[in-house]
Amino acid sequence: MTSPAAAFRALHTSGCFVMPNAWDVGSAILLHRLGFRAIASTSAGLAFSRGLPDSMTALSRDVVLAHLRELVAATPLPVNADYQSGYAKDAAGVAESVALCMETGVAGLSIEDASGDTSAPLYALDVALDRLRAARRAIDHASRDALLTARCEAYLVGDPDPAKTSIDRLVAYADAGADCLFAPGVRDVATIGAMVKAVAPRPLNVIVTAPSPELTVARLADLGVRRISAGSALARAAWGAFLRAATEIAQAGTFDALASAATFAELNTAFGR
Repeated sequence: MTSPAAAFRALHTSGCFVMPNAWDVGSAILLHRLGFRAIASTSAGLAFSRGLPDSMTALSRDVVLAHLRELVAATPLPVNADYQSGYAKDAAGVAESVALCMETGVAGLSIEDASGDTSAPLYALDVALDRLRAARRAIDHASRDALLTARCEAYLVGDPDPAKTSIDRLVAYADAGADCLFAPGVRDVATIGAMVKAVAPRPLNVIVTAPSPELTVARLADLGVRRISAGSALARAAWGAFLRAATEIAQAGTFDALASAATFAELNTAFGR
């Protein structure tokens, strides 16, 4: 029987697949029932579900590890962990965190290069590479076939030339042992195509968090993108529907927005054993 990690790795070898992000057990189960072949966690979605903001320090490592164990147990699908920056600054701390993550049964995880320091928002390249190599060694030491995704956060931290910084770093991250590369925030199709070529033959992940006539599954597949994620978008879509309905009730005293609610039958069927 193929392990989730082996199945997840196989998904990256050809074609293009969508890996939506679940924020709790219910959303994980529904994504499985809808036919997706892998799911990811979302640190922002988890934080929002706990009434916390999306930040690097909002969630403790122990909370995230417990959440990952819940997602892994919820479905047979491979689960990729949004593991932020490894819940540590130095390479030794990242290795420890990754080893603990491997014990949850995830099929992969991502490590960011954001430092949380406003004066130097990205780790220096040599530090970022040391952190990735430590993550790679921890995965290999655990004898797991888990996939390591390296994220360059240049677009999200306001880098003056995010395309060049991302491409340069993603190539270096691939050489350091990353299996999949990811630069959240890129939306320009020409740049995405350049990233695909730069990191080849390793796969590129692209995140789509808002409507776009250009960023469709078919278009991204044509560009050579292997994996598409949604980050916190599905969680925020759920919160958006909640806020619209609750605001209508509070301000207008009407309940029209509830017309789009899922029915008991739909949810009972989806969650039935």
